[in-house]
Amino acid sequence: MTQQRPNVSPQQASQPQDAPVGVPTAADDETSLMHMLKLAGPMIVITVSFTIMETVDRLMVSRVGTDAFAAIVPAGFVAFVAGGFAMGTMAALNALVSQSLGAGRLRDCSSYYWQMLYMGAAFFAVVVVVTFPAAPLVFRWMRQPPEIIPLEVTYFRILLFAHLPAVINWASGQFYAGIHRPSLVLLPSLVGQAVNVAANYVLIFGKFGAPRLGLAGAAWGTFIGIVAGAVINLAILFGSEMRERFDSRRTLGIDVAKMKDLLRVGLPAGVALTVSVPCWMIILFAFVGRFGTDALAATNAVLSCTNVSVMPVVGMGMALTAAVGKSVGAGRKDMAIRQTTICIRVAIVYMGLVGAGCFIFREPLMRFWSKEPAVIAAGTQIIICAAIYQVFHAARTVYSAALRATGDTLWLAYISAVGALLILGLGGYLTVRLLPGLGYMGPWIAAGVSIAVVGLSNWLRFRSNRWMEIDLFRERVPPVTPDPPAAAVE
Repeated sequence: MTQQRPNVSPQQASQPQDAPVGVPTAADDETSLMHMLKLAGPMIVITVSFTIMETVDRLMVSRVGTDAFAAIVPAGFVAFVAGGFAMGTMAALNALVSQSLGAGRLRDCSSYYWQMLYMGAAFFAVVVVVTFPAAPLVFRWMRQPPEIIPLEVTYFRILLFAHLPAVINWASGQFYAGIHRPSLVLLPSLVGQAVNVAANYVLIFGKFGAPRLGLAGAAWGTFIGIVAGAVINLAILFGSEMRERFDSRRTLGIDVAKMKDLLRVGLPAGVALTVSVPCWMIILFAFVGRFGTDALAATNAVLSCTNVSVMPVVGMGMALTAAVGKSVGAGRKDMAIRQTTICIRVAIVYMGLVGAGCFIFREPLMRFWSKEPAVIAAGTQIIICAAIYQVFHAARTVYSAALRATGDTLWLAYISAVGALLILGLGGYLTVRLLPGLGYMGPWIAAGVSIAVVGLSNWLRFRSNRWMEIDLFRERVPPVTPDPPAAAVE
């Protein structure tokens, strides 16, 4: 019979599979820029390609009409509220898997993956049942223009069902990053995105005999692409590499203790991501929507442009979470500081340059998205705010990723709530009520201040070194004797 794979030392876990233990490799210096870029490269490719796919989707929808273009982003972000909570919670998977890898607990890595998959599927089954009938109320509460609410409801409801297979893709991406094999995410993600774009083209415009579905076609295209990626991810997880190194088939059973670990670290992270991205966006759209469809369309265009800058840094953040988690798991918190320092320097330079580009080329960028003079005029003003906060956005993203890897997720939930609910929510409301002359710029100014405050606060939190006091496995009792070595099937 096949015996379980043993736990190994952190030094063995760090070695590539084809390198003998103790032999130096080019990737030995895990605090070097080369190592961090190698780890971050696949994640950056995926996030950038996703942004390109999303941009192409929105560009297709913009050709359907201004109403459809005004509806797609608010509806997408409402659908992302539940998704954002789950994605934030799943970020705990990266932290716990990478720390387990650093500590040499390889079977724990795959076990955490399956537990997260079970919890995510159960969560979204409940989300679909609860939110499907409530969709019209949500968009009326956001005071969206009445003419686009039916479009938003249709798009939102289709995306709800896409969340179920998306759980596999989100969890797989965090797992691959956590085991320091981010390249595994390339095939399922790129194939899924290609299928998405192709299906969108066919269904939005009614090509090759398919019905012309408009905005609904974009939602169904997304669903089809997500399913394609999920099928490939499951094939990888059941493949020989995962089975031999992480015992991925033997760890399929339910493990309540690991579920508790994931929830303890993940729930605050889920709250943080929910209020820092989808909730933040919903508040912004709710205030901007009071100024009409043109202001909403301009906001959509600006956010589509700024996604180009933030998505590569989000990919770098996923890699940083994996790197810092592994360093902390191996007891090398000094390495975690150096890894974070490298990433923040790269992110600030990159996003600073993108911010300058957005400011200089603001009018051509808006003309790319719309031919409507009112939309272009509004967008060229709004994008100035977005250009200014880019550097602060770099700090918010990078330091959030580092703190998440250490388990300091309660802090992230707290400061994200302050930024979204207090500064953007209350501040945006006050600008609309007390400074109506600012128009749609009032909520955008509050949004810029929110990002700046959160970015600076995360920087100060990391520098305080309070995260060094956190031990995710403090109550975990190590095995008394090592597991028996792997053996061939008798």
